[in-house]
Amino acid sequence: MLTTIGFDADDTLWQNETFFRLTQDRFLQVLRDHADPQDLSARLEAAERRNLDYYGFGVKGFTLSMIETAVEVTEGRVPASVIGDPVAMGRDLLEHPMELLPHARATVTELAADFRLVLITKGDLLHQERKLAQSGLGDLFDGVEIVSDKTEATYRTAFARHGTGADQAMMVGNSLKSDVIPALRAGAWGVHVPHEHEWAFEAAAAPVDDHRFHVLPHLGELPDLVRKLAA
Repeated sequence: MLTTIGFDADDTLWQNETFFRLTQDRFLQVLRDHADPQDLSARLEAAERRNLDYYGFGVKGFTLSMIETAVEVTEGRVPASVIGDPVAMGRDLLEHPMELLPHARATVTELAADFRLVLITKGDLLHQERKLAQSGLGDLFDGVEIVSDKTEATYRTAFARHGTGADQAMMVGNSLKSDVIPALRAGAWGVHVPHEHEWAFEAAAAPVDDHRFHVLPHLGELPDLVRKLAA
């Protein structure tokens, strides 16, 4: 029996990685006189991975990683004016208007009529709350969980708190690593809706021979799948 549907937010309901990539391109341009763009990109990714345990996911951690990378590649000689650029870029990311992805509003609205919906996302608390408010979808969700990371325990807890347990729940998201695999391990269905851009940290192999795992090209096909499984 399917009673509860969980949705990821970034790059599932609204754009996110696209804006991060544009910001990274701006950062590479600012530091172009100090480091090769390819090397700079690799150093930034290494800094992000290194800092996840300290700063978590989101714009603030990304901004601090840009600053740290700028200091590293210039061996501490980076001008103060250059340090100011990543700070401004981070602020621009936080202030960027929320852009819903195709089919997001119609799909969430349709499913909210018959199922309990839970938003389960990670990132900066204030930023995610702001995007949810701007989306106009907030009233359609029975629960919202903004977490530091997504694990099997995250889904067990969220679906027990806002639904009837993980075994009667489905998680929908663009990340196999964060949205699908841990949800499957918790006993839920997992639906992968790939986004055109994938952050390297979220890369993972697709589950094999798991009847609870499904892949959809876009959110518009989710209601039909839900109806099929619910039946």
